[in-house]
Amino acid sequence: MIDLHLHTYYSDGTLSPEEVVKRAAEKGIRTIAVTDHDGIRGIPEALEAGEIYGVKVIPGIELSAKVDREDFSTTNYLPSRDVFMHILGYGIDINNQELNQEIEHIRQKRVERNRALLVKLNCIGCRLDEEDLIKCSRTDYIGKPNFALALTQKGYINSPKEAFTSGKFLRHPEVRAVRREKIHAKKAISLIKNAGGKAVLAHPMKIRALKDKEETFYEGLEALLDILQGWGLDGMECRYSTHTEEQTEALEKIAQKRDLLTTSGSDYHGPDIDPDIDIGVFI
Repeated sequence: MIDLHLHTYYSDGTLSPEEVVKRAAEKGIRTIAVTDHDGIRGIPEALEAGEIYGVKVIPGIELSAKVDREDFSTTNYLPSRDVFMHILGYGIDINNQELNQEIEHIRQKRVERNRALLVKLNCIGCRLDEEDLIKCSRTDYIGKPNFALALTQKGYINSPKEAFTSGKFLRHPEVRAVRREKIHAKKAISLIKNAGGKAVLAHPMKIRALKDKEETFYEGLEALLDILQGWGLDGMECRYSTHTEEQTEALEKIAQKRDLLTTSGSDYHGPDIDPDIDIGVFI
């Protein structure tokens, strides 16, 4: 069994790279990919732990990216807005200079976004500060799951998952309006491939802009794949922790038709984030 979508506390997970590798070994999973958001700092520790626990660790990353609405002008589908997505990179050279420079730029933009999020949360009555966030992260990375943990610890919600309730907390309209600048998907794919890796579209069923009209979701996905494959996309994550069997089957048929690699990933962030998701568990 494999799991090619795992997060550590070097992004918004709650476990160390060694703890993630150890948990994979305990569950009998022999090949994993550490794919922290916009960062690769946990990979050396994960590789070392892989040697100890007998788990093959593939160096990975998950980049937040976008395709502009105008990019769809070459297709027969036009979304109502820009399309935001995540691009997974596998087998990357973690010493690649271009990739590391972009990671540092993204880190600075995340810091700015987090400060703006704190302002908005305070405006809607959730009193958090940077110290609250630091307490909820074992590294200097702060992502939205860390905000969710902080909201839980302050008593605003009963579990981190509740922070993502539609219309409330991190899904409140004023909070959702705060967006971090995303890199263009063409650049994300280029960064991954220039670092020697394979670029894969993550959890396609979670791409919100394509779900504005449920009846045309797959039409929009096909148009998006036309664009991304033109820029060098190698694969698509078809088996995922929240994909249904029907969705998985549909995605695998699309991938096969397009000669795309198919991957499986749980998107595990640790038991404190979502106890319903575990390493190697796919619906």
